[in-house]
Amino acid sequence: MSIAARRIPSVRSLFDIPADVAFFDLAGLAPTLREGFVAGDEALRRRARPWTAGDAWPRATERRRELFAGLIGARPDDVALIAASSYGMATAAANLTAEPAQRVLVLADEYPSGIYTWRRFSERTGADILTVRPAEGQTWTDAVLGALDSSVAVVSVPQVHWFDGALLDLEAIGAAARAVGAALVVDASQSVGAMPFDVRAVQPDFLVCVGHKWLLGPFGLGYLYVAPDRQSGTPIEENWVNRLGSEDFTRLTEYPSEYQPGARRFDMGQRAAFELTPVALTALERITEWGVPAIAETLGAITAHISGELREMGLATTEPRGPHMFGVSLPPGTQDDYVKRLAEAGVYVSARGAGLRISPYLYTTEEDVDRLLSTLRGIGERDLG
Repeated sequence: MSIAARRIPSVRSLFDIPADVAFFDLAGLAPTLREGFVAGDEALRRRARPWTAGDAWPRATERRRELFAGLIGARPDDVALIAASSYGMATAAANLTAEPAQRVLVLADEYPSGIYTWRRFSERTGADILTVRPAEGQTWTDAVLGALDSSVAVVSVPQVHWFDGALLDLEAIGAAARAVGAALVVDASQSVGAMPFDVRAVQPDFLVCVGHKWLLGPFGLGYLYVAPDRQSGTPIEENWVNRLGSEDFTRLTEYPSEYQPGARRFDMGQRAAFELTPVALTALERITEWGVPAIAETLGAITAHISGELREMGLATTEPRGPHMFGVSLPPGTQDDYVKRLAEAGVYVSARGAGLRISPYLYTTEEDVDRLLSTLRGIGERDLG
């Protein structure tokens, strides 16, 4: 059975992935584009000779901000450049508050950076943490909406669950949060770049996204969307680069109190990231060129084919889910063995929760899919035998 026709032809040649490797773990860490490696190498060479570096840093920084904003329907002024999801979550928490009788709503088994942040927030404000888990046959969206009432001050949820790509309806959750006066914080690290997201429809107060997964970028360069009515808040660090007029090195010791416009006040120190920014820019340019809707449609065809075959093998897969990743339920106690035996066959997936997480990309070929499926069939037949 072949993969259905895809909108984006295979881009395998743009990545350094050997033919005998079937990599289904982009949700863990994206491989660097070949052209990104070249751009990074050139930046390192300029860094080795700083007198040749030039003064393009501010323009490159703003271009990165602009490209990310375009992926989520925001303005460049709405985007801060940060280091990690924990940095973005800490910024959001520092600019929100709650009463002791209120609660912060989070998902069960959510990514740790957010949970640790909201625990600290709870210590500071006295608010409780409300952990939501869907009942049998219930979706994450229904579980969140069922728990969301006037006692909730903050809703902190992803677009898809990081374990298995389970989908949440953020437009419905955002509307419900606004109806009870709760702030909405979204961790979109596992979705932006792979499936559409529109801040105008969802209306989050804050949105966090790392760059080393579906944005194909390096570690250490992430993004924080800040709603316009939150942009007068307080950053979690004070650095010179986010102050008004910081482009003029001759006036830095005038120590202006004003920040640069919009969400730039929340930028991390050393946001220029001279050696890494060209890598991130190359990837963002490619994603913008391909178009997120086309990426989502392409990945959706691949995952639909794989999950359909797995269900025929008797393995349950995540539904409803995002188009780009899904979880596979396994017999108890077999997870480590499955991961090991897949890797021995040159197939790489993630162990998440009690099952497998499968996340292909535009480099995934029919041969990769066949290797994944045939290996899983072999494991199943061997176990049954």
